[in-house]
Amino acid sequence: MLVYLRLFKESFNFAINALRNNKLRTFLSLLGVTVGIFSIIAVLAAVDSLDRNIKEGLEGIDTNTIYVTNFSFGPSDVPRWVRENFAEMEYSDYQFLRRNIGNVDAMAYVMFGSFETVRYQSESIENVQVTPATQEIYSISNFKIGNGRFYTEVESDTGAPVVVLGYSIAESLFGNINPIGKQIRVYGRKLTVIGVNEKIGDSGLGDNPDEQIIIPVNFVRQFQRVSKTGLKGAVLIKPESGADIGALEEVLKQKFRAHRGRKADEVDDFFITKISGFVSFIDGIIAVMNTIGWMISGFSLLVGGFGIANIMFVSVKERTNLIGIQKSLGAKNKFVLFQFLFEAVILAVVGGLVGLALVWVLTLVASGLAGDFKFVLSFSNMILGFSLAMFIGLISGVIPAFSASRLDPVEAIRTGM
Repeated sequence: MLVYLRLFKESFNFAINALRNNKLRTFLSLLGVTVGIFSIIAVLAAVDSLDRNIKEGLEGIDTNTIYVTNFSFGPSDVPRWVRENFAEMEYSDYQFLRRNIGNVDAMAYVMFGSFETVRYQSESIENVQVTPATQEIYSISNFKIGNGRFYTEVESDTGAPVVVLGYSIAESLFGNINPIGKQIRVYGRKLTVIGVNEKIGDSGLGDNPDEQIIIPVNFVRQFQRVSKTGLKGAVLIKPESGADIGALEEVLKQKFRAHRGRKADEVDDFFITKISGFVSFIDGIIAVMNTIGWMISGFSLLVGGFGIANIMFVSVKERTNLIGIQKSLGAKNKFVLFQFLFEAVILAVVGGLVGLALVWVLTLVASGLAGDFKFVLSFSNMILGFSLAMFIGLISGVIPAFSASRLDPVEAIRTGM
């Protein structure tokens, strides 16, 4: 056992000395591996960060939550020109479903697509996402009140001029002032702040709850309606715990078709989408992005591997005389093999570590610039990068190392001379 440890130690020292004596060549060799590892791990880190932020943004939302809309969240078999003629999802549709659909824990009506300027005294914020919704939205969504309260069912039904602010909106408008009871202007109308949501952060889906405000939908319906070119309506349904989701969807579809007056040979003029289906759709996109990232970055890593193999063949050629002398003095084939194999592995590992360090720096910079969106270099990706570097070193160095170990000492010395 001690003999093998000494063999490993001496082989490692020979490899380090060889790399030190050829600094430029060593740098150029590990550069290819650095670029390859950096490309792969950077892509994986970016995709993992996107996936993690999306999943965190959906935390607290029941994945069985159903959206009933006249538009599709993803690819659809229904032609676009047919979809564009679908009737809008009106408040009356929500009232019908509320009366006729059972096994429901909560049902809300929401209007999308409103971006307005929010003002408080001399402070103003432009392009704020305004979410008009019925009171039940609080039971369905993942936000929580951090200060004050949410509006009641009575306030929702009567369209009371009240508003619940996202965390960032409240911070930008009021700073250290308690916003509860203060009046802001939206749509050119006064609204009383009754609550502020806890900080949630960017979900990665393009809508940050911290940068939204929520108001009773019936307040907005006094002067705005859903339309093909304006606001879009949707009904959100949270099924009861333990409910048969498939049966609920079927009943929902049948009753809503009858409500809409759809004939047997006509397609649905609405879409029923579950959060779980949306999550699966996102997972599919993430998987495709990972595959494409591996394919593109793999070429960089392949080039790096070829670079190391090429340098190792050159190194064997340059040190043929030294190999012959070592073998003539009693060095075994294993010693020569490990000597060159260690050199290749060290090159690849150093290049991989530099690549990982660059990705780590990139994640820190990107996280600082992206605000609430968190870029993360996971431990599993670091282990993957290190393992890939070692694997590339082994594969790239095994043939040159084997050819060096098989050299005849007499021929090697003669060739060197």
